[in-house]
Amino acid sequence: MIEQRIKPIFIFSLPRSGSTLLQRILATSEDISTKSEPWILLPFLYALKEKGVYAEYSHFGVYKALQDLCKEMPNGEEDYLHAVRTAMLQIYDTLSGENEKYFLDKTPRYTLIANELEKTFPDDKFIYLWRNPLSIVASIVETFYDGKWKIFHSKVDLYDGMENLLSTFETHSGRRFAIKYEDLVVDPESSLVRLERYLNLEDSLNLDTFSTVKLKGLMGDPTGIKKYRSISTKSLDGWKSIISNPWRKHWCRRYLEWIGEERLSFMGYELKELLAELDRAPNRWMGVVPDFFYSLYGELYCFFEFKIIKDKIWGKLKNRKMRKHG
Repeated sequence: MIEQRIKPIFIFSLPRSGSTLLQRILATSEDISTKSEPWILLPFLYALKEKGVYAEYSHFGVYKALQDLCKEMPNGEEDYLHAVRTAMLQIYDTLSGENEKYFLDKTPRYTLIANELEKTFPDDKFIYLWRNPLSIVASIVETFYDGKWKIFHSKVDLYDGMENLLSTFETHSGRRFAIKYEDLVVDPESSLVRLERYLNLEDSLNLDTFSTVKLKGLMGDPTGIKKYRSISTKSLDGWKSIISNPWRKHWCRRYLEWIGEERLSFMGYELKELLAELDRAPNRWMGVVPDFFYSLYGELYCFFEFKIIKDKIWGKLKNRKMRKHG
């Protein structure tokens, strides 16, 4: 067993929840190392899932083989998770400096393996970051899809990710740190005091220097790095200019009702209040027709899994071309 020098910190949040802002603030501590978005734990923990992966090597075969291996281990799946944890600690250690004691892993898609991560790192630090779902939807549309209503591409985050995150937090909330994005930007000083206490930091987090933190890597949020030079509350009502026609409001109403009053309250929001804000937001008919067709296309896209079909067709064409010139 290797000696644990570095302790991991995980930020759990949906995309566009302010996790990059929080990551950069935490990185101002001399105790914390971090690198953009690692994503590294997804394949290791998805190996325990029967479904959810499409691969040439047959993911289901990997799943069955791993189940067999776990049966041969003295403690079953627990031994596999321990091995994953040992490997990750070594990687986090390699990525960190000699005087740093934490490595911060911020990967939004970890919502899909939140429960498995809690099992793998039961004694480490987890920060659950919540944000108004209306703001998340609007920011996804604006940032990823250039304002077009292609929200279906983020279905896995908004539905599977949200549901998994909520159920995992409900199980572990008694010993985890939860923070709302709105509280972070409205009263950052109080939020940072709570974070420093939770993480037992030896030095204080610095709001004056977080904008100088550079996050290297291909993955991550380049828009957040350029946008957030200082803490601002301007983003709190920004969703109103994006969710601005009857179709988008209809979709968001259904989404809020799907999350439900109880689960929204668990996050720190009130369903009736969010619905009232949605009704009061400015309304215009511009864009309704293309939004409707994007939604219709999205239903077909998700049902027929066009991306997989496209990859298969491209693979066939590529193989044919190779045989022709081979």
